[in-house]
Amino acid sequence: MPDFPSPELRRVVVLGTGGTIAGKAASSGDNIGYTAGQVGVADLLGGIEAPQGVTLVAEQVAQLDSKDMSFETWQKLAQRCAHWLAEPDVAGVVVTHGTDTLEETAFFLHSVLACAKPVVLTCAMRPASALSPDGPQNVRDAIGVALAAGARGVTVVCAGAIHSGADVQKVHTYRLDAFASGDAGVVGYVEEGEVRRVRAWPEGGALPASKIFEAAAVQWPRVEIVMSHAGASGAVVEALLQPGNAEPVRGLVLAATGNGTLHHALEAAALKAQEAGVAVVRATRCMNGRILPKADDRLRDAGTLTPVKARIALMLELLG
Repeated sequence: MPDFPSPELRRVVVLGTGGTIAGKAASSGDNIGYTAGQVGVADLLGGIEAPQGVTLVAEQVAQLDSKDMSFETWQKLAQRCAHWLAEPDVAGVVVTHGTDTLEETAFFLHSVLACAKPVVLTCAMRPASALSPDGPQNVRDAIGVALAAGARGVTVVCAGAIHSGADVQKVHTYRLDAFASGDAGVVGYVEEGEVRRVRAWPEGGALPASKIFEAAAVQWPRVEIVMSHAGASGAVVEALLQPGNAEPVRGLVLAATGNGTLHHALEAAALKAQEAGVAVVRATRCMNGRILPKADDRLRDAGTLTPVKARIALMLELLG
C-alpha cells in the first residue's frame, strides 16, 4: 500500500547546502563544466508546487561544493535538523546536497539524529542550468518522502530510489542514478509522487553526540584513511605519527582488501600505531559484503561500513 501524508503535519523544511543541484554552467549543454553552489535553496524551490495544504520553508545552511564539505557545516546542519524536527507542525526535513560527499553527510546525520520524523537528503547529477536538470524532480520526490505517513530516519532520494542513510554509496561518476545501497537494497521508490516501500524505514544510530548539539564549536578528532594495496608500506602511517605534527592523529581507518586483509608492512605499522594509543579500524575496499571477523584478528573491523563511513563512526567514538 502507498504511504500518504498525515493531515496534521503542514510544513516541510528544505535546508540548502549547495552542490551540483545548485550549480550553474555558462552553457545549458554543459553538464560537467559548472560551478557548484550558485543557486539559493529558495530559488531551487521556485518551480516546485507544494502539495495541497503543505508549506515549504527554505533555509540556506551552507553554499558549497560538497567535495569541500566541512565538520563545521555538519555540526550546523545537524543542529538545524534537530531544531526543525522538534517543531510539532513540521512533517520532515529535506536537505539539498552535492553528490560527492552525500553518503558521508547522510551517515553522519544517521549517526547523530534520533529521527522519529524523516530527514531526506537529495541531490542532482546535472546543474540547475542544464537543458534537462534532474534536481527539480529529485527535490519533488524528496518532499514526497518527507510527507509520507510513518516515514522516519535519514534517507537519500535520487532518481526515484529511496536509500537508507546508513547504506547509501555513490557508485557512478556521471549517470543520473548514481547511488546504490549494496547488499541492503533500497528502502523503496517514489512513483509519480507516491512512496512504495520495499523494506522498513531506517532507525537512527543516535550515538551519544551531545557535544555536537550543545557546543558552539567542536574540536573534531583527526582520523585519517590509509589504503592497503599491492606494494603498500607502512610509510604513510609512520609519517602521520611523526612527533611534532600540529594536529596529532587520534585514529586510523585502514581501507583493507577483501575480508579486511592488509599488506604485511602496513599491518605492522598499524599495530605499532595501535600500541602507541592510536585507535585503528579496518574497513573493506569492497563495495558489497562485510568483514567477517576471525578469532586471531589483532585489529578490529568496521563490519559493513565503508572506509569513509568508518572514519565518521570512529571520529564520533573518539569525540565521546
